[in-house]
Amino acid sequence: MAKAHLAADIGGTFTDIAVEHHGKYFTCKVPTIPQAPEEGVFRGVRQAMDETGLAPADFELIIHGTTLATNALIERKGAKTAMLVTDGFRDAIEMAYENRFEQYDIFMDKPSPLVPRKHRFGVVERVDAKGNVLIAFAENSLDFVLQKLREHDIESVAIGLMHSYVAPRHERQIADILARELPGVLVSLSSEVSPEIREYERWSTTAANAYVQPLMSRYLGRLSDELGGLGFTCPLYLMTSGGGLATLETARRFPIRLVESGPAGGAILAARLARECGLDRVLSFDMGGTTAKICLIDDGEPQHSRSFEVARQYRFLKGSGLPLRIPVIEMVEIGAGGGSTARVDALSRIHVGPESAGAVPGPACYGQGGIEPTVTDADVALGRIDPENFAGGTIVLDASLSTRAIDNAVGGPLALSTNGAAFGIAEVVEENMANAARVHAVERGKEIRGRTLVAFGGAAPLHAARLARKLGICEVIVPVAAGVGSAVGFLQAPVAYEVVRSRYELLDDGFDLAGLNALYEEMRGEAGSIISAGAPGIELIETCTADMRYRGQGHEISVDLPAGPYDRSIRDELARRFDAAYTAMYSRRIPGLDVEVMNWTLRLSAAVDGPTPCPSAPAAVTPDPASTRNMFDPDTGQTGKVPVYRRDALMPGAEIVGPAVITEIETTTIVLAGFTARINAVGYIVMRWEN
Repeated sequence: MAKAHLAADIGGTFTDIAVEHHGKYFTCKVPTIPQAPEEGVFRGVRQAMDETGLAPADFELIIHGTTLATNALIERKGAKTAMLVTDGFRDAIEMAYENRFEQYDIFMDKPSPLVPRKHRFGVVERVDAKGNVLIAFAENSLDFVLQKLREHDIESVAIGLMHSYVAPRHERQIADILARELPGVLVSLSSEVSPEIREYERWSTTAANAYVQPLMSRYLGRLSDELGGLGFTCPLYLMTSGGGLATLETARRFPIRLVESGPAGGAILAARLARECGLDRVLSFDMGGTTAKICLIDDGEPQHSRSFEVARQYRFLKGSGLPLRIPVIEMVEIGAGGGSTARVDALSRIHVGPESAGAVPGPACYGQGGIEPTVTDADVALGRIDPENFAGGTIVLDASLSTRAIDNAVGGPLALSTNGAAFGIAEVVEENMANAARVHAVERGKEIRGRTLVAFGGAAPLHAARLARKLGICEVIVPVAAGVGSAVGFLQAPVAYEVVRSRYELLDDGFDLAGLNALYEEMRGEAGSIISAGAPGIELIETCTADMRYRGQGHEISVDLPAGPYDRSIRDELARRFDAAYTAMYSRRIPGLDVEVMNWTLRLSAAVDGPTPCPSAPAAVTPDPASTRNMFDPDTGQTGKVPVYRRDALMPGAEIVGPAVITEIETTTIVLAGFTARINAVGYIVMRWEN
């Protein structure tokens, strides 16, 4: 008898729970408790068990995603951390790139390093880029450091030595000494956290891992213990930013890999839907209570990257945050959620976000003391949200509080009616999202038009049709359980682990084939041992990439490789694939230049069953509405009655001509005039716009 799987995704406003049992889903949302996020998880788990009748013994897997590590970095609420580096490089992490990310701001505020200067120490040692020891490690140089670590009550230490990615022996020697002399202190090695060239990014990633490790280790320990106290004996996996599942032990060692866990789950959901529906080009749109995430998915796979930036001083400005070199699903994230607050500036312009009302106090209509209007308040005022049935009726909203907040902050200053001001808020946030999608696509040499928009998250289906029109997209799909889409995506993610190594290789006659095969064998063994510890005996899929560039260039592009081991033909194959990837990105190639490889990556993931192709929907039928509702029409500027349908009452083939509203417990789908919505064979809402 198949057992149940449970997923819990902690967001900034709500914690989403999804349970899969016998191919069916139970889902629910509970408010996130910022000061004790695990309490929201336990509350949701108890609710799931009460409503499904399942007991802890009925579950064989729990998957968790959390923003705790991200929040600790943004709010600077991590551990008291020290950093040990090669002597002479104490300030490298503060010097960063030595550039100005905001050229004309004379008051530009650079992000301060996570480890202050007084907690950064030099160690006597030096290794060159080929791993040759230039200065042997002087163990006595740690005497002063150990004394200072004790004096400052350091909880965690990041160790980052020059060229340790190629020769980690000195880092390991220091770690052994710290384990012996300071047994309660956690240690992060750059040769394990991010074994890549470019010391600033490597050390920044290692410092961030050390900074959040004590907090995350304690949190994950409490979570595991509490789940055990509830009677759960099944494994607990953590969702990583790269779209795979990690064991509890791996997550405690490398918590920095969890920073984008929630959004990654949503991208996995959209990618699986794309394969199920036979869609080659998809735009994933995830809008929750705090942020909106947009991801490009081609041929059933989301874009991947190893570069990520967290805790930006200027939220949308590249270069203003702390760089991380970790596996991530590449997406753009902006402060545009249901809780994003609206205001009018000195030039009488409406601004929405990035500030958010969060779970506490929440939007004004929650009646918890919030006075600033939010996107949710605008949706209430426009008739998109039914105040009496929000979150399945578990949260009753006060529409009069929304009206008051909108009038005070936007309507009054701009001399607009409540509907006009609310529409202005909605229009600005939708245009912000559309612009972010356009820029994200252009930066990656992709086209938006002709894609299918997959909308999920509590707020996305409310705004998806309008966003699609702005982007020139004619088809929108809202999957089943869309309101908790990221949590559902967790249930579809494979156990996976990615390993990277920096190893310079020029594609010439001196190409070291034996060295490359030995390197990949080592990486394969490392990734395989980590996966098999949590999921022994499973079939594994191997994915390899190389970071390549023309000789002398400053940055690389990622090129997909066939799985190894390799023969002599791999050199020509690498050159051919690099030419194709470079031409696709820059619409040209540079003849006559040598090509070099800087990094090699291997990802092992558990094989998962592919989705069953979606069958054709039955003949169209016109369902009867459950009720009607007054809703603002953005095309006419008027408010009128529109039919309201309950999603759980709509059978495959049901066809609805907009304007209309389709409600479900965790979200609401708005079908604008000009759109026709149809329920396909597997229950997805498919909206098409005849533009």
